[in-house]
Amino acid sequence: MRSHRFLISACLVGIKCRYDAEDRKDKKMKTLMEKGKGVAVCPETLGGLTIPRLKVEIKSGGGEDVLLGKSKVKNQRGEDVSSEMIKGALRTLQIARKLRIKIAFFKEKSPSCGFGKIYRKGKLIRGEGVTTALLRKNGIRVIPKLNVTN
Repeated sequence: MRSHRFLISACLVGIKCRYDAEDRKDKKMKTLMEKGKGVAVCPETLGGLTIPRLKVEIKSGGGEDVLLGKSKVKNQRGEDVSSEMIKGALRTLQIARKLRIKIAFFKEKSPSCGFGKIYRKGKLIRGEGVTTALLRKNGIRVIPKLNVTN
């Protein structure tokens, strides 16, 4: 029987990989990792973005629009980081497929992992991140980790 059952946003298990070099450690997610049931992923760093890095936002639509080339992900300087975001999403999908993982616990509000809400112009709007869109499109259930602050 396989041990890893979940993908988990790396920042939720205490890895300081967010744009601001911080984490959003959650006790339940950390426990899943410690029991060997989770695999930590940070799609943004898997795509080549650095720690720390400038905040990024999806400019219009959501993650699926970025995947389809209908929207861009840009940082605070206006630089296009769409290719890095897509690369990270694809690498995350590869990990899930290789380990036959069907469920991901992701941090809300993120331009990569976000589910339900993402930021645009500093305000929360309805939408999902690039990696969430790709995973869901490929049959992987994404569950937002509730009550984790930005």
